[in-house]
Amino acid sequence: MASTRRRQTPSQTIGPFFAYGLTPEQYGYPFKSLVTSDVAGELTEGQRIRLIGQVLDGKGEPINDAMVEIWQADAKGRFPWERRLDNSRDPGFTGFGRCGTGADPDARFMIDTIKPGVIADGLAPYLNVVLTMRGLLNHLFTRIYFGDETAANADDPVLKKVPAERRATLLAHRDPTAAGIVYRFDIHMQGPNETVFFDM
Repeated sequence: MASTRRRQTPSQTIGPFFAYGLTPEQYGYPFKSLVTSDVAGELTEGQRIRLIGQVLDGKGEPINDAMVEIWQADAKGRFPWERRLDNSRDPGFTGFGRCGTGADPDARFMIDTIKPGVIADGLAPYLNVVLTMRGLLNHLFTRIYFGDETAANADDPVLKKVPAERRATLLAHRDPTAAGIVYRFDIHMQGPNETVFFDM
């Protein structure tokens, strides 16, 4: 007789269990995380920054079971695989970070990294972002640009393709009152400030 036991299928939502599998240390599980929210070590070249934000639903309420991943270039505009090709090293720089929103009392993600350099002439510095959360059948992709890079942002070809009235949804803003250099970036899933997401 065929088993009637139910199994997960690809069409089901990913559920909250990604925290257990992908960010176990952050949530207090006794397993080592392969990727953490620390993208750059103490010896990494570049301007150290902290990225802080929330993932917000259509009502502006923070979502406490989302996971944000970033990958980025180093301060000289090189991705980690490019550094390996030319045998250069940057101690502690992984280029990839991951943080869930469920362990913070305010449902924030916090990622410590360095401000990326420009990867090519005519481009602004940016962070690539992948968002995973309950209710999404597939993860979402977006970018974070820096609000204080006004001239570079004005010339960036990707930002130019985004309608002018929606470009602000891709800008992280520097917080001058916080200790150290902090950029605030909230991801809005719906509503008038809905973040621009990209097809990848």
